[in-house]
Amino acid sequence: MSETKCPVCHMTVDADHLARAYLGMRFAFCSQQCRERFDANPHLYVGHPGHPAPAQSGEAVIKERTLRLAAPLSAAQAARVVEELQTMMGVHEVTVAGDRLRIRYDLLQATAEQIERRLTAIGNALEDGLGEKLRRAFVHYLEETALANLEQHGGSHGHHH
Repeated sequence: MSETKCPVCHMTVDADHLARAYLGMRFAFCSQQCRERFDANPHLYVGHPGHPAPAQSGEAVIKERTLRLAAPLSAAQAARVVEELQTMMGVHEVTVAGDRLRIRYDLLQATAEQIERRLTAIGNALEDGLGEKLRRAFVHYLEETALANLEQHGGSHGHHH
């Protein structure tokens, strides 16, 4: 049985466990979560030709996302959301102020999809329908950011006319 290291968390794993090929290289993963993290941003773990990946050079890739909620969370809801999100690997800071929920996380350790799923689960445990509101706020933020990024780069980047 040959062994290799999970490119995401560096645990030793069986070389065939959840394996996949990427850029002609073969990677194995300790868990589905690590494989999802890799699939979401493979360049963060293996870099680009001639450029080491942030994960290889020991950097964190910190993202910050502020969600605007349709209605402020109650103090109890806010405390629960903060507490639950902070148990996730890679989530560094969660703050709630009025109708704003701010999440700082390391993209190498948590994907937007994983945070979105956790928000939905937490919200649904708190109040019927709240999970969907939290999820929509998270996704809506993503769209605004994607648009802002497009505008900063001239708007026509990657579009066919």
